[in-house]
Amino acid sequence: MQVVVLRETVEGERRVAIVPETVAALTAVGCSIAVETGAGRHAFVRDEDLAARGASVETDRTHLLQSADAVLSVQPLPVGDIAYLAAGSTVVSFLQPWAHRDAVRALAARSVTSFSLDLVPRISRAQSMDALSSQALVAGYRAVLLAAAAAPRMFPLFMTAAGTVAPAKVLVLGAGVAGLQAIATSRRLGAVVTAYDVRAAAADEVRSLGAMFLDLGLDSQEGAGGYARVQSEEFLARQREVIGEHVARSDVVITAAAVPGRPAPLLVSADMVQAMRPGGVVVDLGAEAGGAERGGNCELTRLGEVVDVDGVTILGPRNPASAHPLHASALYARNAANLLTLLIRDGQLDPDWDDEVVAGSCVTKDGEVLKT
Repeated sequence: MQVVVLRETVEGERRVAIVPETVAALTAVGCSIAVETGAGRHAFVRDEDLAARGASVETDRTHLLQSADAVLSVQPLPVGDIAYLAAGSTVVSFLQPWAHRDAVRALAARSVTSFSLDLVPRISRAQSMDALSSQALVAGYRAVLLAAAAAPRMFPLFMTAAGTVAPAKVLVLGAGVAGLQAIATSRRLGAVVTAYDVRAAAADEVRSLGAMFLDLGLDSQEGAGGYARVQSEEFLARQREVIGEHVARSDVVITAAAVPGRPAPLLVSADMVQAMRPGGVVVDLGAEAGGAERGGNCELTRLGEVVDVDGVTILGPRNPASAHPLHASALYARNAANLLTLLIRDGQLDPDWDDEVVAGSCVTKDGEVLKT
């Protein structure tokens, strides 16, 4: 069974879907691994290191696609590449079917079976395949580094002969994996951190990291699998009203609220931004879910741009996990290899369609689109 990994073609994508460790793991279950030359270059994964663990390294991208039984990638394959895949082959990627409908239709038209790592059910035995969590960890770390670099003030408390420098006040909105990592990293830098999440269960996790939990007195909004559920507009309006005063008092606001498969919820309005002191910073990790024109968790965010609003800097980072490609790739490659291994029996692709992880993450099968 031939497993193929190609160079990522999306602008700014530096991650790769395989590392030497996962070459060895997949070889152990009967796979032969073929990698396009330079696939891991931006993630500091060398061709020779992959080859040393048993991968073949090839230059002909078209031939690799035509010979593939399975393809591992980070971003969805371009439609032009999908045209070379054989019917019955399998693709594992961050497909995000609601955002990449052209790719999904092309996969179905070729009768390619596709699995999206962002759809893996959040259950205990699937944790090793949870790429949303592994990449959110990297994104949360990145958000704090961006905020610290953009802020005109330092994060820690300093007591000097010239006077005391007060610590930065950081507000984190959304205490999932990304938010918790943002809290932990901000605390390591010495900031005073307050956090909020619609899920009441997040309070203990926030406090365990040394941050204060902001209790708005609203009902918990926890949905299936531990994610936040979609909130009503009435709930969101009340939420924005209550957190507005906390945003205004903060030096840095990091937003990391997401509902899988849905646009990012709006938490920080234009009025809230304008109430912040000059020198304030907003880092919006919901920007990609919002899209370039709609913002993300912040109304004024523009994806991939730096926006200045009367001295308040708003950052909407594009693909923040890709900024640290070495560790992001190592984590993602393990997630992808673990999911692919679940699909293999006796060295061949033979998915158990009664398995909730397999069924839950499958997007196209037998020429049909199962999830959009």
